[in-house]
Amino acid sequence: MGLDWLGPLMFAGALVLLSFGYPVAFSLGGVAIIFGIIGVSVGAFNPALMNAMPQRIFTIMSNYTLLAIPYFIFLGSMLEKTGIAERLLETMGILFGRLRGGLALAVVLVGALLAASTGVVAATVVAMGLISLPIMLRYGYDKKLATGVIAASGTLGQIIPPSVVLVVLGDQLGVPIGDLFIGSLIPGLLMSGAFALYVIIIAFIQPNIAPALPSQVREIGGKALTMRVIQVMIPPLLLIALVLGSIFFGVATPTEAGAVGSLGAIALAMVNRQLSWSALRQVCDATLRISSMVIMILIGSTAFSLVFRGLHGDRFMFDLLSNLPGGTVGFLLVNMLVVFILGFFIDFFEIAFIIIPIFAPVAEALGLDLLWYGVILGANLQTSFLTPPFGFALFYLRGVAPPEVKTEDIYRGAIPFIILQLFVLLLIIIFPSLVTFLPSLSS
Repeated sequence: MGLDWLGPLMFAGALVLLSFGYPVAFSLGGVAIIFGIIGVSVGAFNPALMNAMPQRIFTIMSNYTLLAIPYFIFLGSMLEKTGIAERLLETMGILFGRLRGGLALAVVLVGALLAASTGVVAATVVAMGLISLPIMLRYGYDKKLATGVIAASGTLGQIIPPSVVLVVLGDQLGVPIGDLFIGSLIPGLLMSGAFALYVIIIAFIQPNIAPALPSQVREIGGKALTMRVIQVMIPPLLLIALVLGSIFFGVATPTEAGAVGSLGAIALAMVNRQLSWSALRQVCDATLRISSMVIMILIGSTAFSLVFRGLHGDRFMFDLLSNLPGGTVGFLLVNMLVVFILGFFIDFFEIAFIIIPIFAPVAEALGLDLLWYGVILGANLQTSFLTPPFGFALFYLRGVAPPEVKTEDIYRGAIPFIILQLFVLLLIIIFPSLVTFLPSLSS
């Protein structure tokens, strides 16, 4: 095997380790060390390149854009731990309970609202799984529909801004994160609209799998319901408007908006008398754990990309991808297919930090709009949370689902929503203006 194959072999080695379940950061870093040693021993890698590693790590740690990640994680954890998300879901369930499929429709809408205020999938799926799944099953909902709509709605945080995925993609592609947020707004609304429309249609066709709530459950009195809507729904909507509005109108950067949103979530918890030292400790612990994981993956992927480029793997992949049959269409087809298939096995962080640095230079060389490219990648990465057997949203839901719900029910329930996601992805690929229209107005 020639030395030119060391780079692709390194890439394959990282995927093998990840498929065995090794931690992402250590898999990437370990493969970098092993292939760095192999490259030096055969004369294919210049060890002086490793001198750039400390500078790269310090660049990551001083990256102001990445500061948005812990802010949005904190925001989502605060809404979950203090019960704000729970009360929002209960209120929406009462509002839509008179409709067939009303509870499922409420889950979609609350998923979109939580996505627009947090962008954290784990918090949304766990919260809705704990709160709504037992209620939906109690009132006769089909297990597959109930689990599918919860898992799918939880993944809306990947494409509806503000999204941690879009923050990472913006950093990797060199695209302003604010523009990515604005560009993903219409696709995100299309995605949530497709889920809601599916629920309405399936409830109409098969009313027995998504019945309306009994009148004694949903009738709490007009005055009580009005007060509940004012107290429970209006504050989160104002928080969403504050966070997204400040970004869209150029008042604040995504990082600054995340800080404001975190303070807003603390204020909401205080107003609802749910803020305690215990809750704050849990929120800070969750934020620290997830943020540390992201930074460690970033450091591991930096070492990986440094050695990969030193072995000329980037040049090999560039030549391969830029000369695919079909030109731009062929590249997009292979790109989307690779990201979709990898989503069956590995997390979006791994895909973003391994695949994007390989594909992005080719996309730029082919003249693709990187803003549009980033949004379609985000929409495709959203499917990585739903695709069996390793979709993380499915794992989160499996962890909180009652014993009577089988893993098979969760997997089968996710399939229609995967198809809907792919349909919306196809729409925004065919009609790029769905992404570029709003950013062009704000520029």
